[in-house]
Amino acid sequence: MRFLPEPSPPADHPTRTGLLLVNLGTPDAPTPAAVRRYLAEFLSDPRVVEIPRAVWLPILYGLVLTLRPREAAARYASIWMPEGSPLLAWSRRQSESLARELSGRGLGVEVALAMRYGNPSMADSIGALRDAGCERILVLPLYPQYAASTTASVFDAVGERLAQLRNAPEIRYVRQFHDDPGYIEAMAARILEFWQHNGRGQKLVLSFHGLPKRSIAQGDPYYDQCQETGRLLAGKLGLYAEQVEVTFQSRFGAAEWLQPYTEPRLKELAKAGVTDVDVFCPGFVADCIETLEEIAVQGKEAFLLAGGRQLRYIPALNDFAPWIRALADLAERHMQGWTTRTGGRRPAAAEGPDLRESALLPGAAD
Repeated sequence: MRFLPEPSPPADHPTRTGLLLVNLGTPDAPTPAAVRRYLAEFLSDPRVVEIPRAVWLPILYGLVLTLRPREAAARYASIWMPEGSPLLAWSRRQSESLARELSGRGLGVEVALAMRYGNPSMADSIGALRDAGCERILVLPLYPQYAASTTASVFDAVGERLAQLRNAPEIRYVRQFHDDPGYIEAMAARILEFWQHNGRGQKLVLSFHGLPKRSIAQGDPYYDQCQETGRLLAGKLGLYAEQVEVTFQSRFGAAEWLQPYTEPRLKELAKAGVTDVDVFCPGFVADCIETLEEIAVQGKEAFLLAGGRQLRYIPALNDFAPWIRALADLAERHMQGWTTRTGGRRPAAAEGPDLRESALLPGAAD
């Protein structure tokens, strides 16, 4: 096996720490060709589709990649931002804001962003950290709830890259943060801020990305972690059980997935007389096609056609200041013993709506 050559740092070279933020990925452009390249990489990952390769690959290349790219490209085009893909644009803003926050705390940390599929690639971003002199890297997948198809796939990709390096860096991983207090408080502040400016619906739906039920049966903790996130968030908001519920979106294929499914449940709520619904997606820390198109467009249309009056999508955490501080806190805890403080401010108290006042919001005790 041939290893990639890397120059040895001089003896007096300071050891630097790197932070690799990783999100799922996105096409480079909202075109059928770009979507096809992205889906080919994404759906070829055996962590994502747990079907024997001999069975799945003919289906993928003979059917899926023939039919889906054009339809998916139109969906991407409908939510594309001036900066490009929403997921990439918001992830970049998170990365840049996090770098400024850590620097302001006096932490000398090099921050890089990677996409598990697409660009910037895992290999390129790890290479950039190595070129910056980072001999210790914290890998932080931006998936709050652990799943083998997301978090573990990131771990796989990092391991594959390290296997090519002769002088491999020290690595730590953040496995999950579904119950992290800062993450929960940032989401609560995001929702409260939205309600304070826009009023509040009768029901808050927390829509998570779905998984095949067989993944849970085989030991994946994802479902329980989603439920725990929902419970903690509802508690932080001061909501009763009947005011909030957890659902699952983004089904693919014919297998049974985690339930209740988001869109059918939205239709049921409308038919049951719930006229105003707010939807927030705790598992997506950056807005993307699943939030901006699947929920804010398709979900809204389904709810209205079923008799609902108003469905409002509450934006993801994106570069919301309390979230950036929570992300910095999370990273700093996992880098204990690595970083050298160079001066700077300590973390400020979270800004945003006072969570202690949540019970005073209109309709909070309805």
